Amino acid sequence: MVQRLWKIGDRVLDLSHHGVIMGVLNVTPDSFSDGGEHVDPQRAVEHALAMAEAGAQIIDVGGESTRPRAEPVSLEEELRRVIPIIQAIKERSDVTISIDTSKSQVADAAINAGATIVNDVTGGRGDQEMLPLVSRRGVGVVVMHMQGTPQTMQVNPHYDDVAGEVANFFRQQYTCALECDVDPMAMAFDPGIGFGKTLAHNLELLANVQRLCVHDRPLVIGVSRKSFLSKVTRTSDMASRVSATAALTALLWTRGAQVFRVHDVTENVAALRAAEAMVEAE
Repeated sequence: MVQRLWKIGDRVLDLSHHGVIMGVLNVTPDSFSDGGEHVDPQRAVEHALAMAEAGAQIIDVGGESTRPRAEPVSLEEELRRVIPIIQAIKERSDVTISIDTSKSQVADAAINAGATIVNDVTGGRGDQEMLPLVSRRGVGVVVMHMQGTPQTMQVNPHYDDVAGEVANFFRQQYTCALECDVDPMAMAFDPGIGFGKTLAHNLELLANVQRLCVHDRPLVIGVSRKSFLSKVTRTSDMASRVSATAALTALLWTRGAQVFRVHDVTENVAALRAAEAMVEAE
């Protein structure tokens, strides 16, 4: 198995033999599956601590919804939502904290508050100061692929070869990051399932995750509770999305993904550990 190390601030995660669960903490009123559930700061912090206790090694805090057709929020509002939460989590836990933002000023403030990963849905393209900031602050970064913007991404997305084009995007952003003096060991990549992709595109990306692993960098997968899962399971029941997410976590780890961004930590930790045990027994 290829050795994959992810440098996150002063920590190094060895992802060569074990996957990592990233717990989603949306402190927004309008995220697609949990909008409004964690707007209350105390409730948000308690949920973060519960996810860490359940086995999430990373908590990904987001203050701006990126669901299809979501409206952007102001810098001030995003800061108001996320910074107190990050500070409170940091005071009570040593769990690794990620800030889910495309604004360099939010990322900078979040790092000051205790975050050590920047998870950017624009892959460093939305704010030209983002990659230089990552370099300067010495934090980890998740470069995600998105065709268009949240307002336009699901309006007739098109690719000739979705896996090839996403992998090429990763290579291009890897080069851009190096030009900004980002440590290559700090980078991870996310194909952006559901971000400017049809059902067919999503499935093709998931079926070809090995093509997406560039420069031996970790691959982050986020399928949790997404609507395309209802199409493949042929039911609108949210519980089926949770089960399908866990199934994909186990399967995709065996195919080369390492980090899984999920809402339901307990189920996905169990699925991941079962897959790891099976591979170790081979």
